Amino acid sequence: MQDFSIVVAIDSQLGIGKNNALPWRLKEDMKHFRELTTAGTEMNSVIMGRKTWESIPQKFRPLPGRLNVILSRSGYGAPMATTAASMDEALEWPAGKVFVIGGGEIYQEAIKHPSCKELWITRVGASFACDVTFPRYEDRFQLESVTGRFVGNGIECSIERWTHR
Repeated sequence: MQDFSIVVAIDSQLGIGKNNALPWRLKEDMKHFRELTTAGTEMNSVIMGRKTWESIPQKFRPLPGRLNVILSRSGYGAPMATTAASMDEALEWPAGKVFVIGGGEIYQEAIKHPSCKELWITRVGASFACDVTFPRYEDRFQLESVTGRFVGNGIECSIERWTHR
């Protein structure tokens, strides 16, 4: 089974979303996300839940240059995207690198999966009273490096790479 990475931006309280949307707009983080998930010579995959798919503005769906896989137990279908009923099924699709990109329920499942080897975390240095949070991860992963720092909309942020222990 193919190994995968999680890509997430979290606030100071592990918040990742509010009202089915990102509670911040960070141009630098979007650039990092695009570069990370499209890097390499093969087409990479991004795995997401239905709510995450629907939260992406329609004009940006599917995310270009990547195989978009939507996890849905109900058979949800979307044009120009692939649907899988489970994480294991999603990992069967041939791809370069595989990235899980949300949302909350998908992260809960993915972080416990034996093929999850890496976390790319953008740490947003503020709290946004989010209604969806990222699961605790420090007991399974260790900080490998801080690969970047930036200030977006007056908020200090860092990009961290964590690896499975």
